[in-house]
Amino acid sequence: MLQEALLQKKPGAVHTIDGEREDFDRTLPRLMSFSLLPGLQIYRVSDSRIFHSKIVLSKIWDKGVQAYKAGRFKPAERYLQSIMQTADIKIETTTPFSDISSSQWKSKFGFEKPAVLLDWADRLLYESEISPGGSSTHLIDKCIDTFDKGLPDSNILILISETVDKRQKLFTYLKKNCTVVDCSVTTGAGAAAQREQKEILRELMLKSLKGFDKKIDSRAVEMFFERVGFHPVAVVMETEKLALYAADRDVITCKDLQAMVGHSREDALFELTDAFSKKQTARMLTILSRLQDQGIHGLAILATMRNFLKKQLVFRSLQTQPSPAWRKGMNANEFQNSYLPQLRADGDWKELLKGHPYALFMSFTKATEYTVNGLKSMMILLLEAEFRLKGSPLPPQLVLEELFLTMLYGREGHSIP
Repeated sequence: MLQEALLQKKPGAVHTIDGEREDFDRTLPRLMSFSLLPGLQIYRVSDSRIFHSKIVLSKIWDKGVQAYKAGRFKPAERYLQSIMQTADIKIETTTPFSDISSSQWKSKFGFEKPAVLLDWADRLLYESEISPGGSSTHLIDKCIDTFDKGLPDSNILILISETVDKRQKLFTYLKKNCTVVDCSVTTGAGAAAQREQKEILRELMLKSLKGFDKKIDSRAVEMFFERVGFHPVAVVMETEKLALYAADRDVITCKDLQAMVGHSREDALFELTDAFSKKQTARMLTILSRLQDQGIHGLAILATMRNFLKKQLVFRSLQTQPSPAWRKGMNANEFQNSYLPQLRADGDWKELLKGHPYALFMSFTKATEYTVNGLKSMMILLLEAEFRLKGSPLPPQLVLEELFLTMLYGREGHSIP
């Protein structure tokens, strides 16, 4: 919105800079140069790392881990480089991550050393072809000196950052001399976070409805937020869809909502079980993180997985029965015309055997990839995770990620049967 507003007043060009590849030693000279192109020259840096400090290094480390797990090795290298740069540590003079003691780690990086193997980080950082750049202090001082001199009138810098230490020297300088806009929203499932999120969503909804000259029944508002969750883009899109569906009516009702707005959270939870069943680790962890960011409680995620595993356990158990006999490689027609009718005739598990035959066939086929004992072990892991969520000081995200990775790959190198 800022970019569009600036270009409306004076046309020009936008130069986008990816924060993962950001090098301020190269960006600053560009900012100070007079462009041969006419109009404004907007330099927009997304997810800038310039505001990082020890206060936020734990979050940067988590991003690096996520990038590595997703197979995004270059971004993972950048995050590790940022950690070293922010801590003012020269790569060629330091020991590998694995060899840093817990006390040294806490002193250097400001958070506890992860209790996992770090050979992947050593390999990425010390075999990296990415230039580490200067120290964090050097860059910050250089930025302030540059801004004090003043940029050419046609040049504008927009820095966007997801992780900011507001006590950092550069941020304090920019807040005093430039324009700082805080767009952050409290995340999580706490009461305060929920109130802040709903206030933002309500503002977006009412603004969208005003454009259509519509109102919404107060009883439908809570139902709307429950279905959509904290997803601002989805709120606007679903609101517009409701306004169009209402046609000539001035007020949107609960009935309209039930007809037009799907359970976005339920859809996301289905995506999680789908990624888990397909062993798509990176996708699974991404969805898991997104669900928590949207305020979905960890216990709700566990309940979804419990239902999924219970269904798989029932189907796998049915396949071990002598009659009707399940045959590996059974096709959809045989399942629908012979196997499924016999199962339904027995009268057991009526609720689970409802639904479209092909959907059931796909679930039965997926169940063959598990063993009964393996599914039982996963149910036990779920129960242990539930106890941790209810009574352990560990962060919910850590508990859930450990659970899902253990269910997929087992413990200490031993897979679940």
